[in-house]
Amino acid sequence: MSGPVTYLDHAATTALRPEVATAMASVHERLLGNPTGSHPPAQRARTLLEDARDEVAAFLGRDPGEIVFTSGGTEAANLAVLGTAEAALRQQGEAVVLASAVEHPAVRESAKAAGQMGIDVRELPVDSSGRIDRDALDRTLSSRSTVVAVMTANNETGVIQPLADVVESVRRRAPAASVFTDAVQAAPFLDLADVTAGVDMVGLSAHKFGGPVGTGVLAVGARVTLSPRIYGGGQERERRSGTPDVAGAVGMATALQLVTKERAAANVRVVELRDRLAQGLLAAVPWAHRTVPAGVPVLPGHLHVCLRGVDREELLVALGSEGICVSGGSSCASGALEPSHVLAAMGVDPDLAVGAVRFSLGYDTTDEDVDRALAVVPGVAASLRRAV
Repeated sequence: MSGPVTYLDHAATTALRPEVATAMASVHERLLGNPTGSHPPAQRARTLLEDARDEVAAFLGRDPGEIVFTSGGTEAANLAVLGTAEAALRQQGEAVVLASAVEHPAVRESAKAAGQMGIDVRELPVDSSGRIDRDALDRTLSSRSTVVAVMTANNETGVIQPLADVVESVRRRAPAASVFTDAVQAAPFLDLADVTAGVDMVGLSAHKFGGPVGTGVLAVGARVTLSPRIYGGGQERERRSGTPDVAGAVGMATALQLVTKERAAANVRVVELRDRLAQGLLAAVPWAHRTVPAGVPVLPGHLHVCLRGVDREELLVALGSEGICVSGGSSCASGALEPSHVLAAMGVDPDLAVGAVRFSLGYDTTDEDVDRALAVVPGVAASLRRAV
Protein backbone atom coordinates (compact mmCIF):
# COMPACT_ATOMS: atom_id res chain seq x y z
CA MET A 1 0.00 0.00 0.00
CA SER A 2 1.22 3.46 -0.87
CA GLY A 3 -0.39 6.83 -0.53
CA PRO A 4 -2.70 8.20 2.15
CA VAL A 5 -4.35 6.11 4.84
CA THR A 6 -8.04 6.67 5.48
CA TYR A 7 -8.78 5.14 8.86
CA LEU A 8 -12.46 4.30 9.37
CA ASP A 9 -12.08 1.45 11.86
CA HIS A 10 -12.34 3.21 15.22
CA ALA A 11 -14.63 0.53 16.60
CA ALA A 12 -11.70 -1.89 16.35
CA THR A 13 -9.18 0.42 17.98
CA THR A 14 -8.27 4.07 18.16
CA ALA A 15 -4.91 5.79 18.03
CA LEU A 16 -3.33 6.68 21.36
CA ARG A 17 -4.11 10.34 21.91
CA PRO A 18 -1.03 12.59 22.31
CA GLU A 19 -2.30 13.92 25.63
CA VAL A 20 -2.60 10.35 26.89
CA ALA A 21 0.90 9.45 25.74
CA THR A 22 2.24 12.51 27.56
CA ALA A 23 0.38 11.66 30.77
CA MET A 24 1.64 8.07 30.67
CA ALA A 25 5.21 9.17 30.02
CA SER A 26 5.08 11.53 32.98
CA VAL A 27 4.31 8.58 35.27
CA HIS A 28 7.80 7.22 34.64
CA GLU A 29 9.67 10.50 34.94
CA ARG A 30 10.40 9.62 38.55
CA LEU A 31 11.02 6.26 40.19
CA LEU A 32 7.74 4.40 40.39
CA GLY A 33 7.20 1.77 43.03
CA ASN A 34 4.67 -0.98 43.50
CA PRO A 35 1.39 0.55 44.76
CA THR A 36 1.19 -2.04 47.52
CA GLY A 37 4.42 -0.84 49.14
CA SER A 38 4.95 1.75 51.88
CA HIS A 39 8.03 3.71 50.77
CA PRO A 40 7.76 7.04 48.88
CA PRO A 41 7.97 5.62 45.32
CA ALA A 42 5.23 3.12 46.20
CA GLN A 43 3.11 5.82 47.79
CA ARG A 44 3.46 7.93 44.65
CA ALA A 45 2.31 4.97 42.54
CA ARG A 46 -0.64 4.38 44.84
CA THR A 47 -1.65 8.05 44.65
CA LEU A 48 -1.55 8.00 40.85
CA LEU A 49 -3.54 4.79 40.74
CA GLU A 50 -6.23 5.98 43.13
CA ASP A 51 -6.53 9.33 41.38
CA ALA A 52 -7.10 7.43 38.13
CA ARG A 53 -9.66 5.23 39.87
CA ASP A 54 -11.50 8.34 41.08
CA GLU A 55 -11.57 9.71 37.52
CA VAL A 56 -12.97 6.50 36.03
CA ALA A 57 -15.54 6.27 38.82
CA ALA A 58 -16.69 9.82 38.16
CA PHE A 59 -17.06 9.07 34.43
CA LEU A 60 -19.29 6.09 35.22
CA GLY A 61 -21.14 7.72 38.11
CA ARG A 62 -19.83 5.06 40.50
CA ASP A 63 -18.11 4.82 43.84
CA PRO A 64 -14.32 4.49 43.43
CA GLY A 65 -14.40 1.27 45.40
CA GLU A 66 -16.44 -0.32 42.60
CA ILE A 67 -13.70 0.18 40.00
CA VAL A 68 -11.60 -2.88 39.15
CA PHE A 69 -8.77 -2.29 36.69
CA THR A 70 -8.38 -5.11 34.15
CA SER A 71 -6.31 -5.85 31.06
CA GLY A 72 -9.18 -4.74 28.82
CA GLY A 73 -12.79 -5.30 27.88
CA THR A 74 -12.35 -9.02 27.31
CA GLU A 75 -11.11 -9.65 30.83
CA ALA A 76 -13.84 -7.42 32.22
CA ALA A 77 -16.49 -9.51 30.42
CA ASN A 78 -14.94 -12.79 31.59
CA LEU A 79 -14.84 -11.56 35.17
CA ALA A 80 -18.42 -10.29 35.05
CA VAL A 81 -19.99 -13.40 33.51
CA LEU A 82 -17.88 -16.19 34.97
CA GLY A 83 -17.12 -14.44 38.25
CA THR A 84 -20.78 -14.04 39.14
CA ALA A 85 -21.76 -17.47 37.83
CA GLU A 86 -19.00 -19.26 39.73
CA ALA A 87 -19.85 -17.41 42.94
CA ALA A 88 -23.50 -18.44 42.62
CA LEU A 89 -22.53 -22.02 41.82
CA ARG A 90 -20.39 -22.23 44.92
CA GLN A 91 -22.86 -20.55 47.25
CA GLN A 92 -26.19 -21.81 45.92
CA GLY A 93 -25.30 -24.92 43.95
CA GLU A 94 -26.62 -23.51 40.66
CA ALA A 95 -26.35 -20.53 38.36
CA VAL A 96 -28.21 -19.29 35.29
CA VAL A 97 -26.51 -17.02 32.74
CA LEU A 98 -28.58 -15.01 30.25
CA ALA A 99 -26.89 -13.20 27.37
CA SER A 100 -28.28 -11.44 24.33
CA ALA A 101 -27.75 -13.08 20.96
CA VAL A 102 -25.68 -10.14 19.70
CA GLU A 103 -23.07 -9.93 22.44
CA HIS A 104 -19.36 -9.49 21.74
CA PRO A 105 -17.33 -12.72 21.57
CA ALA A 106 -15.86 -11.92 24.99
CA VAL A 107 -19.31 -12.39 26.50
CA ARG A 108 -20.41 -15.21 24.19
CA GLU A 109 -17.30 -17.27 24.86
CA SER A 110 -17.55 -16.61 28.59
CA ALA A 111 -21.12 -17.89 28.51
CA LYS A 112 -20.00 -20.91 26.50
CA ALA A 113 -17.31 -21.64 29.09
CA ALA A 114 -19.94 -21.37 31.82
CA GLY A 115 -22.06 -23.90 29.98
CA GLN A 116 -19.13 -26.31 29.83
CA MET A 117 -18.95 -26.05 33.63
CA GLY A 118 -22.52 -27.27 33.87
CA ILE A 119 -24.06 -23.83 34.33
CA ASP A 120 -27.43 -23.16 32.70
CA VAL A 121 -26.84 -20.70 29.84
CA ARG A 122 -29.67 -19.13 27.84
CA GLU A 123 -29.56 -16.85 24.82
CA LEU A 124 -31.88 -13.87 24.60
CA PRO A 125 -33.22 -13.13 21.10
CA VAL A 126 -33.28 -9.73 19.43
CA ASP A 127 -35.62 -8.19 16.89
CA SER A 128 -34.76 -7.36 13.28
CA SER A 129 -33.09 -4.14 14.38
CA GLY A 130 -30.80 -5.96 16.79
CA ARG A 131 -32.48 -4.73 19.98
CA ILE A 132 -33.37 -7.07 22.79
CA ASP A 133 -36.75 -8.77 22.61
CA ARG A 134 -38.30 -7.50 25.84
CA ASP A 135 -41.08 -10.10 25.87
CA ALA A 136 -38.57 -12.92 25.46
CA LEU A 137 -36.46 -11.43 28.23
CA ASP A 138 -39.46 -11.34 30.55
CA ARG A 139 -40.33 -14.93 29.74
CA THR A 140 -36.79 -16.14 30.33
CA LEU A 141 -36.09 -14.34 33.61
CA SER A 142 -36.82 -16.18 36.83
CA SER A 143 -35.78 -16.27 40.46
CA ARG A 144 -32.98 -18.65 39.37
CA SER A 145 -31.34 -16.08 37.09
CA THR A 146 -27.81 -15.12 38.16
CA VAL A 147 -26.45 -12.66 35.61
CA VAL A 148 -27.99 -10.97 32.56
CA ALA A 149 -25.57 -9.66 29.93
CA VAL A 150 -26.89 -7.05 27.51
CA MET A 151 -24.38 -4.75 25.85
CA THR A 152 -24.85 -0.98 25.82
CA ALA A 153 -24.26 -0.72 22.08
CA ASN A 154 -23.31 -3.33 19.51
CA ASN A 155 -19.75 -3.46 18.28
CA GLU A 156 -20.77 -4.35 14.71
CA THR A 157 -23.92 -2.37 14.01
CA GLY A 158 -23.68 0.32 16.69
CA VAL A 159 -27.29 -0.34 17.75
CA ILE A 160 -27.98 1.02 21.25
CA GLN A 161 -29.85 -1.29 23.60
CA PRO A 162 -32.71 -0.14 25.88
CA LEU A 163 -30.77 -0.75 29.07
CA ALA A 164 -33.28 0.97 31.33
CA ASP A 165 -35.96 -1.46 30.13
CA VAL A 166 -33.63 -4.41 30.71
CA VAL A 167 -32.89 -3.27 34.26
CA GLU A 168 -36.60 -2.78 34.97
CA SER A 169 -37.42 -6.29 33.77
CA VAL A 170 -34.62 -7.86 35.78
CA ARG A 171 -35.51 -6.02 38.97
CA ARG A 172 -39.16 -6.99 38.59
CA ARG A 173 -38.79 -10.65 37.60
CA ALA A 174 -35.36 -11.64 38.95
CA PRO A 175 -34.44 -9.19 41.71
CA ALA A 176 -31.43 -11.19 42.89
CA ALA A 177 -29.82 -11.28 39.44
CA SER A 178 -27.00 -8.95 38.38
CA VAL A 179 -27.04 -6.99 35.12
CA PHE A 180 -23.77 -6.68 33.19
CA THR A 181 -23.33 -4.36 30.24
CA ASP A 182 -20.40 -4.29 27.85
CA ALA A 183 -20.07 -0.55 27.31
CA VAL A 184 -16.82 -0.77 25.35
CA GLN A 185 -18.20 0.72 22.12
CA ALA A 186 -20.43 3.26 23.84
CA ALA A 187 -17.80 4.93 26.01
CA PRO A 188 -16.63 7.56 23.46
CA PHE A 189 -20.16 8.67 22.63
CA LEU A 190 -22.67 8.18 25.47
CA ASP A 191 -23.00 9.55 28.98
CA LEU A 192 -22.50 6.21 30.69
CA ALA A 193 -23.25 7.57 34.15
CA ASP A 194 -26.76 8.18 32.88
CA VAL A 195 -27.17 5.33 30.39
CA THR A 196 -25.90 2.60 32.74
CA ALA A 197 -27.61 3.88 35.88
CA GLY A 198 -29.06 0.90 37.71
CA VAL A 199 -26.76 -1.60 35.98
CA ASP A 200 -24.69 -3.72 38.37
CA MET A 201 -21.53 -4.17 36.28
CA VAL A 202 -20.06 -2.12 33.44
CA GLY A 203 -17.08 -3.04 31.26
CA LEU A 204 -14.75 -0.61 29.44
CA SER A 205 -11.61 -0.86 27.30
CA ALA A 206 -9.29 2.14 27.05
CA HIS A 207 -8.11 1.64 23.48
CA LYS A 208 -11.61 2.29 22.16
CA PHE A 209 -11.44 5.98 23.13
CA GLY A 210 -7.84 7.06 22.66
CA GLY A 211 -6.37 5.28 25.68
CA PRO A 212 -3.76 2.51 25.82
CA VAL A 213 -4.23 -1.06 24.67
CA GLY A 214 -4.18 -3.50 27.58
CA THR A 215 -6.11 -1.39 30.09
CA GLY A 216 -9.76 -1.85 30.96
CA VAL A 217 -12.23 -1.62 33.80
CA LEU A 218 -15.05 -3.58 35.32
CA ALA A 219 -17.25 -1.52 37.61
CA VAL A 220 -18.74 -3.90 40.19
CA GLY A 221 -21.74 -2.75 42.24
CA ALA A 222 -21.97 -3.41 45.94
CA ARG A 223 -24.80 -5.96 45.52
CA VAL A 224 -22.68 -8.22 43.27
CA THR A 225 -21.02 -11.34 44.64
CA LEU A 226 -18.01 -12.05 42.48
CA SER A 227 -15.39 -14.80 42.41
CA PRO A 228 -12.01 -13.69 41.03
CA ARG A 229 -10.65 -15.14 37.82
CA ILE A 230 -7.02 -14.27 38.58
CA TYR A 231 -5.50 -15.28 41.92
CA GLY A 232 -2.42 -13.94 43.63
CA GLY A 233 -1.78 -11.05 45.96
CA GLY A 234 -5.41 -10.00 46.33
CA GLN A 235 -5.13 -6.61 44.64
CA GLU A 236 -8.25 -4.69 43.55
CA ARG A 237 -9.99 -5.67 46.76
CA GLU A 238 -9.32 -9.36 46.03
CA ARG A 239 -11.31 -9.20 42.82
CA ARG A 240 -8.37 -9.15 40.38
CA SER A 241 -4.87 -10.00 41.59
CA GLY A 242 -1.70 -8.71 39.95
CA THR A 243 0.48 -5.63 40.20
CA PRO A 244 -1.57 -2.79 38.71
CA ASP A 245 -0.49 -1.04 35.53
CA VAL A 246 -0.31 2.48 36.96
CA ALA A 247 0.66 4.15 33.68
CA GLY A 248 -2.21 2.37 31.89
CA ALA A 249 -4.69 3.51 34.53
CA VAL A 250 -3.43 7.09 34.24
CA GLY A 251 -3.71 6.90 30.46
CA MET A 252 -7.25 5.61 30.64
CA ALA A 253 -8.29 8.32 33.09
CA THR A 254 -6.75 10.99 30.88
CA ALA A 255 -8.58 9.66 27.82
CA LEU A 256 -11.89 9.71 29.71
CA GLN A 257 -11.28 13.31 30.76
CA LEU A 258 -10.90 14.23 27.08
CA VAL A 259 -14.01 12.26 26.13
CA THR A 260 -16.06 14.08 28.75
CA LYS A 261 -14.77 17.48 27.66
CA GLU A 262 -15.24 16.94 23.92
CA ARG A 263 -18.18 14.53 23.67
CA ALA A 264 -21.01 16.91 22.82
CA ALA A 265 -19.22 18.74 20.02
CA ALA A 266 -17.51 15.60 18.74
CA ASN A 267 -20.80 13.71 18.50
CA VAL A 268 -22.39 16.41 16.38
CA ARG A 269 -19.44 16.47 14.00
CA VAL A 270 -19.12 12.68 13.77
CA VAL A 271 -22.85 12.23 13.06
CA GLU A 272 -22.64 14.75 10.24
CA LEU A 273 -19.66 12.94 8.72
CA ARG A 274 -21.28 9.53 9.18
CA ASP A 275 -24.52 10.63 7.57
CA ARG A 276 -22.69 12.21 4.63
CA LEU A 277 -20.77 8.97 4.15
CA ALA A 278 -24.00 6.95 4.30
CA GLN A 279 -25.85 9.14 1.83
CA GLY A 280 -22.94 9.17 -0.58
CA LEU A 281 -22.41 5.43 -0.50
CA LEU A 282 -26.07 4.55 -0.88
CA ALA A 283 -26.37 6.96 -3.81
CA ALA A 284 -23.25 5.64 -5.55
CA VAL A 285 -23.89 1.97 -4.77
CA PRO A 286 -27.63 1.37 -5.34
CA TRP A 287 -27.30 -2.32 -4.44
CA ALA A 288 -25.99 -1.43 -0.98
CA HIS A 289 -28.28 -2.12 1.96
CA ARG A 290 -28.11 -0.17 5.21
CA THR A 291 -28.35 -2.90 7.84
CA VAL A 292 -30.01 -1.03 10.69
CA PRO A 293 -33.56 0.21 9.99
CA ALA A 294 -34.22 3.94 10.03
CA GLY A 295 -35.20 5.34 13.40
CA VAL A 296 -33.27 2.77 15.46
CA PRO A 297 -30.80 4.48 17.84
CA VAL A 298 -27.22 3.90 16.73
CA LEU A 299 -23.87 5.19 18.00
CA PRO A 300 -22.73 8.35 16.18
CA GLY A 301 -19.67 6.74 14.61
CA HIS A 302 -21.16 3.52 13.23
CA LEU A 303 -22.29 2.88 9.68
CA HIS A 304 -23.04 -0.76 8.82
CA VAL A 305 -23.93 -1.71 5.26
CA CYS A 306 -24.30 -4.96 3.33
CA LEU A 307 -23.22 -5.08 -0.31
CA ARG A 308 -25.10 -7.80 -2.15
CA GLY A 309 -22.90 -9.87 -4.45
CA VAL A 310 -19.63 -8.81 -2.77
CA ASP A 311 -17.47 -10.98 -0.54
CA ARG A 312 -16.46 -8.90 2.44
CA GLU A 313 -12.97 -10.41 2.81
CA GLU A 314 -12.16 -9.66 -0.82
CA LEU A 315 -13.52 -6.16 -0.35
CA LEU A 316 -11.55 -5.51 2.84
CA VAL A 317 -8.30 -6.61 1.20
CA ALA A 318 -8.96 -4.53 -1.90
CA LEU A 319 -9.88 -1.45 0.13
CA GLY A 320 -6.85 -1.95 2.37
CA SER A 321 -4.58 -1.91 -0.66
CA GLU A 322 -6.07 1.49 -1.47
CA GLY A 323 -5.47 2.73 2.08
CA ILE A 324 -9.13 2.53 3.15
CA CYS A 325 -9.22 0.86 6.57
CA VAL A 326 -12.61 -0.61 7.46
CA SER A 327 -13.88 -3.85 8.97
CA GLY A 328 -16.27 -6.66 8.19
CA GLY A 329 -17.72 -6.60 11.70
CA SER A 330 -16.23 -7.61 15.01
CA SER A 331 -12.45 -7.13 15.06
CA CYS A 332 -12.32 -10.33 17.14
CA ALA A 333 -13.79 -12.28 14.23
CA SER A 334 -11.82 -10.82 11.34
CA GLY A 335 -11.12 -13.39 8.64
CA ALA A 336 -14.17 -15.47 9.49
CA LEU A 337 -15.95 -16.73 6.38
CA GLU A 338 -19.39 -17.18 7.92
CA PRO A 339 -21.87 -14.30 8.33
CA SER A 340 -21.63 -12.79 11.78
CA HIS A 341 -23.76 -14.06 14.65
CA VAL A 342 -25.06 -10.51 15.06
CA LEU A 343 -26.53 -10.37 11.56
CA ALA A 344 -27.83 -13.93 11.87
CA ALA A 345 -29.64 -12.99 15.09
CA MET A 346 -31.19 -10.02 13.30
CA GLY A 347 -32.45 -12.28 10.53
CA VAL A 348 -30.35 -10.71 7.77
CA ASP A 349 -30.32 -12.82 4.60
CA PRO A 350 -27.03 -14.82 4.61
CA ASP A 351 -26.42 -13.96 0.94
CA LEU A 352 -26.58 -10.31 1.91
CA ALA A 353 -24.69 -10.68 5.19
CA VAL A 354 -21.54 -12.02 3.52
CA GLY A 355 -21.07 -8.54 2.07
CA ALA A 356 -21.23 -6.78 5.44
CA VAL A 357 -18.93 -3.80 5.97
CA ARG A 358 -18.56 -1.66 9.09
CA PHE A 359 -17.38 1.91 8.77
CA SER A 360 -16.63 3.40 12.19
CA LEU A 361 -15.70 7.03 12.63
CA GLY A 362 -14.07 8.71 15.60
CA TYR A 363 -13.08 12.02 17.13
CA ASP A 364 -10.22 12.50 14.62
CA THR A 365 -12.12 11.52 11.45
CA THR A 366 -11.97 14.32 8.89
CA ASP A 367 -13.98 15.56 5.92
CA GLU A 368 -11.08 14.40 3.76
CA ASP A 369 -11.46 10.87 5.12
CA VAL A 370 -15.10 10.78 4.07
CA ASP A 371 -14.31 12.34 0.69
CA ARG A 372 -11.67 9.70 -0.04
CA ALA A 373 -13.91 6.83 1.07
CA LEU A 374 -16.66 8.08 -1.24
CA ALA A 375 -14.16 8.38 -4.08
CA VAL A 376 -12.72 4.87 -3.66
CA VAL A 377 -15.26 2.47 -2.13
CA PRO A 378 -17.96 2.48 -4.86
CA GLY A 379 -15.50 1.65 -7.64
CA VAL A 380 -13.75 -1.08 -5.69
CA ALA A 381 -17.07 -2.62 -4.64
CA ALA A 382 -18.37 -2.58 -8.21
CA SER A 383 -15.23 -4.27 -9.50
CA LEU A 384 -15.71 -7.16 -7.08
CA ARG A 385 -19.44 -7.63 -7.48
CA ARG A 386 -20.66 -10.92 -8.84
CA ALA A 387 -23.87 -11.36 -10.81
CA VAL A 388 -26.86 -11.79 -8.48
